[in-house]
Formats: sequence, structure tokens, C-alpha cells
Amino acid sequence: MSDAAGHREFGVKVAAPRSADNDRSASNPFSTCRVRPGALAYLFPAGLDAAMLVERLRSDGWRGQIIGPHGSGKSTLLAMLLPLLSDAGRDPLLITLHDGERSLAAHRATLAKAGRRTIVIVDGYEQLAPWNKCRLRRQCHRQEHGLIVTAHKSVGLPLLADTAIDATIAARVFQLLVPDETLVTRDDLLNAYAAHPGDLRETFFDLYDLYEMRRPRKE
Repeated sequence: MSDAAGHREFGVKVAAPRSADNDRSASNPFSTCRVRPGALAYLFPAGLDAAMLVERLRSDGWRGQIIGPHGSGKSTLLAMLLPLLSDAGRDPLLITLHDGERSLAAHRATLAKAGRRTIVIVDGYEQLAPWNKCRLRRQCHRQEHGLIVTAHKSVGLPLLADTAIDATIAARVFQLLVPDETLVTRDDLLNAYAAHPGDLRETFFDLYDLYEMRRPRKE
């Protein structure tokens, strides 16, 4: 998917000049502004909610890992947890790592000043080099910080949540975004999801393009 601002990022809010084209892009139900973490709620399985995860974190010494494949909602879940962690009296410090970002050098000064109630949250933990993972965990232990990470597989911290999704969950999210199914349908969703099983991000990229292709054009 590439919207009018040329973005391919899912879950990252990117400032862009306002224009008629941008307004049109934003009306696409799969545009970045509608599916980014914080705009789109994480859908919990039955019997689980965000408050329960906060209590799980508390019982595990504010340490935990959110595990799931690419595009399964890990960042969306983090966005939902951040205000609840603040409400619980913690100071969440979110660090988002991108492809090839192997160290926390850009965040060292902030980490050094963090107080004892800080929870360091690293979205994309597997990007770090092994040495830097060890360094971060030692620092959090030494400074009594909490630590939450997202990763595609276990990194040895207590399991906070597994965000693996299936077609049923994808359909629930789709219904929130497209309640009337005028330009894209549930069948479109299932076809896109079959091309990207387990990856809601890439599924929505495809649906964004399909929506734009079918949308009537002004003369």
C-alpha cells in the first residue's frame, strides 16, 4: 500500500501536508491514519483484556514479551497498554526500532536518566545485536527498570501475549473498518488474507489498493 503521502509504514504516524489528495486518501478505510496503533483498537481473545495484561506484568515484576508474526498487532497492543501502565504508576519509555537498527546508541542518554519506575518498552527487540540485547537487560536489572519487548519468537522473558491471528480475527477487524462493504467485501478480505496468512498489515495494504482501484474518480 502506498497512500497519497507515499507511506508504506503501518503503525507509524507520519506528518504530511494537508491537501485534497491527502483528504481523499484518509477516507480510505485502510489508510495509515485509520489502522495505525492508537487509531485501531487491539481485539483481545475472549476472557482477556488490557487490564488483565497489566496485572500479569505486575506479577512478573514488570517484565514481559509480546510475541507474534509480522503485522499481527504487536504495536497496536503496545499502544493500548501505554496509558494503562501510566495509570498503574509506571513510566513507560517506548523505543521503536526499525529494520537494521542494531543498537540503542540513540537512546543511551534517555535510558541513563530514567527513574526506577520506568518500564523500557522496545518494539522490534529482535533488531538489536545480541550484545546490545544483553546490555539492555543488564541495565534494566541494575536500574530496577521494567522491560517489555515485542519479537517474532520468544526471547526468554515472561510471556505477556501472543498476537498470532487467524482469518476470524482478521474478519472482526475488517468489520470495524468497513461496516458497509460497499467497495471491498469480506470475500476480498479472505482473498487478501490468503495471500498474507497471519499478516494483517500486508492484508490491509492490498485492500487499500483495491479500495482505491474501485473508488469512483472525479472528472
